[in-house]
Amino acid sequence: MPTIYEVLKKDHDSHREVLKRLDATSGDSPEREELYATMKQEVEAHTAAEEETFYATLMARPEGQEKARHSVSEHKEAVDLLGELDDTAFSSPGWLPRFRKLKEELEHHMDEEENEIFKRARKLIAEPEARELGEAFLERKQAEL
Repeated sequence: MPTIYEVLKKDHDSHREVLKRLDATSGDSPEREELYATMKQEVEAHTAAEEETFYATLMARPEGQEKARHSVSEHKEAVDLLGELDDTAFSSPGWLPRFRKLKEELEHHMDEEENEIFKRARKLIAEPEARELGEAFLERKQAEL
């Protein structure tokens, strides 16, 4: 059973790839539409599952609260940007700049999680619990999808 860190990192790697591919699309193309739908569904499921498992656990520990709250607020910003993209036509000249802002924010968030938050969390969450959280995350994400 993988740890929460391994599961989240695998998701992040997948998200980075879809974001990269989506950034290379143009106009109102079937490829952009398909990749955007995939990315949006994945990001929304990931954030919901992450908040209910990983971040809920970190918030229950005083030493984890600040970082967890910061990350949850970044999730809210990403969801807001997804809403803006939903309201913008794929063919609009404003779509790609909005998408790139979202991409930048998501990449920053993933890097921060992997390089800062995981480091703190490993001090607060014992290995057996990290494995339980990995399993709980996967179950919760599947339910979201």
